[in-house]
Amino acid sequence: MSPQAGGKLAAALSSCGALGMLGLMQGSDAIAGLRADADEFRSLASERQFGVGLSAWALALRPELLDAAIATKPFAICVSFGDPTPYAARILDSGIELICQVQDRQSALLAEAAGATLLVAQGTEAGGHTGGVGTLPLLQLVLDTVSLPVVAAGGIATGRGLAAVLAAGAQGAWIGTPFLAALEARNSQRARERILAAGETDTVLTSAFDVGQGIPWPAQFRGRALRNSFTERWHGHEAELAQDAPARQGLQRALEAQDYGTAQIYAGQTVGLVEQVEPAAEIVQRIQSEAEARLRALARLLP
Repeated sequence: MSPQAGGKLAAALSSCGALGMLGLMQGSDAIAGLRADADEFRSLASERQFGVGLSAWALALRPELLDAAIATKPFAICVSFGDPTPYAARILDSGIELICQVQDRQSALLAEAAGATLLVAQGTEAGGHTGGVGTLPLLQLVLDTVSLPVVAAGGIATGRGLAAVLAAGAQGAWIGTPFLAALEARNSQRARERILAAGETDTVLTSAFDVGQGIPWPAQFRGRALRNSFTERWHGHEAELAQDAPARQGLQRALEAQDYGTAQIYAGQTVGLVEQVEPAAEIVQRIQSEAEARLRALARLLP
């Protein structure tokens, strides 16, 4: 959820029983930003732990990002979107748990072989960059493939969703989209208004924003974002966009102006369930209590 998931949101989540995550933002100031987020977390939740999310393809280009992540002394580092093998030993030898987000059977096997201690089965319903397999089929496949603990991600925003993946065998859920509307999220009022107004059919899985910003995401990982005029024009026409400097410059201006009619807001299909701005702790507590009630009801139905 970078850049929305800063130290304040991560601290709020870790303080109420979840594990708050920090992500490295793109750009030359990524390392300074991570250090600032970690400092902010510890100023707000010094007795709690956090994780750091990294992309394997970005680590291949900038190995110093791993040094920076380890230096913050997180509980866990999550390596996603590529082979974690070159980084696994360093993370584990530093006494840090290795989480890997996976989008298919092969990436699950690769992460298990690398020594991951937890897998996140991320379905295509998820916001931001993801694969092409739905959460439910992917979760079943990963649970049947590996012997590691697995949590589910993508399309989970309520207690019903959490109860469903727990009943299927997941150890928990990795949730992002509902926290875009958290009070502690690093979001503007304009962004929140767009998120609250969006429905479940208002997202698109696209590479347009990556091409428009010149970010070299691997082709198999597109980003799920809210539809807007930019995706209407350029989704499916990324090769043309790559050659259109004025269009790319326009996207950059829109980002700087927080013009979300053009600029991206990454969000999952559960955005239609996000209805109000509220503290992160209240979101967690509601999901937890709803899930417990659903699981108790399910237990009563069993012989």
